[in-house]
Amino acid sequence: MPAKRLATDAINRLAQRLAGTVIGPGDAGFDEARRVWNGMIDKTPALVARCANADDVVAAVEFARTHGLLVAVRGGGHSVAGHGTCDDGLVIDLSPMREIRVDAVERVAAVAPGANWGEFDRAAQAHALAVTGGIVSATGVAGLTLGGGIGWLMRKHGLTADNLLGADLVTADGQVRHVNPEQDAELFWGLQRGGGNFGIVTGFRFRLHPVGPIVLAGWVLHRQEKAHEVLRFYRDYVANLSIELTTIVILRRLPQLPTLPPFLHGMPVIGIAVCHAGVIEHGERAVQPLRAFGPPMIDGIALKPYVSHQTMFDAAQPPGRRNQWKTAYLPELGDEAIDTLVAAARSMPSPLSVLAIYQLGGAAKMGDAAFCVNAAASWVDSRDSEANAGWTRSFATAIEPCSTPGAYVNFLGDDGQQRVRSAYRENFDRLLALKRRYDPGNFFRLNPNIDPTR
Repeated sequence: MPAKRLATDAINRLAQRLAGTVIGPGDAGFDEARRVWNGMIDKTPALVARCANADDVVAAVEFARTHGLLVAVRGGGHSVAGHGTCDDGLVIDLSPMREIRVDAVERVAAVAPGANWGEFDRAAQAHALAVTGGIVSATGVAGLTLGGGIGWLMRKHGLTADNLLGADLVTADGQVRHVNPEQDAELFWGLQRGGGNFGIVTGFRFRLHPVGPIVLAGWVLHRQEKAHEVLRFYRDYVANLSIELTTIVILRRLPQLPTLPPFLHGMPVIGIAVCHAGVIEHGERAVQPLRAFGPPMIDGIALKPYVSHQTMFDAAQPPGRRNQWKTAYLPELGDEAIDTLVAAARSMPSPLSVLAIYQLGGAAKMGDAAFCVNAAASWVDSRDSEANAGWTRSFATAIEPCSTPGAYVNFLGDDGQQRVRSAYRENFDRLLALKRRYDPGNFFRLNPNIDPTR
C-alpha cells in the first residue's frame, strides 16, 4: 500500500504511541532508514517505525495488522536477501534498541535486537567472555542468531542459536511472550531452528563462555595457483583437528587495503584463517602444520585481541555493494569438490567476490555436513549484475553433485520454498506446525519463509 493511501491521522496516532519515531517518504533520514547492507536491494516502504522498546514493537505490529501492511523487520540490516526492507509496507526498525547487559558472575548476557556483533563483543570481552558471533562485526545480533549463527567459536561452543537461553518476542497477534526451555519450550525451539518466522524478538539472553581477551588467530596466505595443493593439505589437516580451533578457507583476490602492502593488491590468493578458543600453548601446537606447509607467502597468525580478530573481514564487506550468494553443505572435501571450488575461484567476474569454506564439526553440528561453502559475489556497477549473478548460479549447479542436503539459512537469498524446506531439513514439518499455530496468516513472511499455506 503506497504511503499516500495511509491516512495522516492514522500515522499520527502511531507516532503518538511510539517512544521512538515514525519516518515516511520525504522525511529527513528516510533514505538512510530504508537502506540495507546489500546494494542490490532498493525498496521504498510506506513507513519506517523506529522502535525504542518492546511496547513500540507491539504498536507497530498492531498498526500493520490493522492496515494490512506487509512487514519487514530490520535489526542490523545485513541480510543478503534484503529482508530488512520492503516496498509499500512497514519497516519495523529495531536498530535504536541496542542495550547490552553482561552478568559476568552468571556468564549471561541480555542483548537488545538492534545491537550488532561489534558492540556485543566489546561488552562481553570487558569480562573476557564471548559467544559465537558473526565474522563481520556490523552484522546484527538478531538476524545472525535467528538464522543459526556460525562464527569463530562454533566448533567449541556451538552456533549462536545453541547458546540462546531465552527470548522475549512479539507474535503476530500482538502478544508479548517470554520463551525459554521451561516456558513455551516448543516456540523457543522454533526460534532456535526456524528464526524470524514466529515473531519479532525484542530481547535475547545468551550463555557466555570464557574467551580471550587475547587469542591466537589470523591466517596464512598462499598464491591461488597452488590452490589444489593447499586444499588437499587442508583436507588432511582438519581431519582430526581439536574443536578448539575453527578454520575458514578464503579464495579471492586481495583487496586494496592500507593494511596490505601494495604488491599484494589484487593478487589471487587462498587463505586459511583460524581462531583458537583455548589455551594458547595448545593453539601454537595446533597451527604449527599450517605455518610449516608451503611455506605460506604470508603467515599472519599471531596473538591478538579477540575483538580485533572479529573485525578481520569488515573492510572487505562494506555496505552498499551489490551482493548475491549461493551456498551448499559438503559432507567431505573430495577431489571433485576441490576441482569445482578452484574452478569457481578462477572464474570470478568481480575482484570483490569471495569463495569461502567454513569448517563445521565439533559443537557446530549441521547434519552430516563437514563444511559449509558460500559463493559470495560482490560488485559495484549494475551493468555487471548478470555476469556476477550468473557466476553464483553456475557455482550452485557445479557443486550440487558434491553436496549434502540442506543449506545454512543465513546465506540464503530468495531461493524459493523448496530451497527453504531443504535448509530446515528434518525440522521442517515441526516448524511448519508451529508456523500454522502462531502465524497462520504468514504475517511474518519476509524471512527464509515457512509458508503455512503449503
